[in-house]
Amino acid sequence: MAKIMGPRFKACRRLGLNVYGHPKAMKRASKGMARNDKKLSDYGTQLLEKQRLRTYYGVLEKQFKSYVKKAIKNKDITGDVLLNTLESRLDNLVYRMGVASSIRQARQMVSHGHILVNGQKVDIPSFQVNVGDKIELKESSRKNPVFQDNYLNRAAFSVPYIEMDEENFSAVYSRLPKRDEIPIEINEQLVVEFYSKVV
Repeated sequence: MAKIMGPRFKACRRLGLNVYGHPKAMKRASKGMARNDKKLSDYGTQLLEKQRLRTYYGVLEKQFKSYVKKAIKNKDITGDVLLNTLESRLDNLVYRMGVASSIRQARQMVSHGHILVNGQKVDIPSFQVNVGDKIELKESSRKNPVFQDNYLNRAAFSVPYIEMDEENFSAVYSRLPKRDEIPIEINEQLVVEFYSKVV
């Protein structure tokens, strides 16, 4: 499985945004962000925003570009379609449930077979979850102290488009999210503008 590697905190400082959600990620931001103080061209601004969004969801360029192409072909607002596609990835929804402390950990949990979708094991992090699907932590994995600790401290992960069943370590993807409900600081229109020139 291909994945984004490299120092996470350094990537956050380079992008000028805490794309990994770790509380210490931007601790040394003032030093690492010196280059971002320079005025960027329109292209540079679009490129930076694209890199932020891609890194936030941990998607490699080839797959990210395919998401954009599909979104552009859709008749709805391209930016909204792109974000809904990314938000509907299984690894992201496992993170939103709170059983994982990061999307990177959620991806690993899915790959190792800890997650069920509608009662069936799914080990593909990019699996597209449909509205109404039930996501749950496999029963034998619920005793894992790391997953338990994540779940007990998941207050910050509450989003209105996921209906939690706390007793059973499960959730239902109840509906597609509205843009203002997705907890990321991204201007997706800049991303669309970047790719409109290259796809």
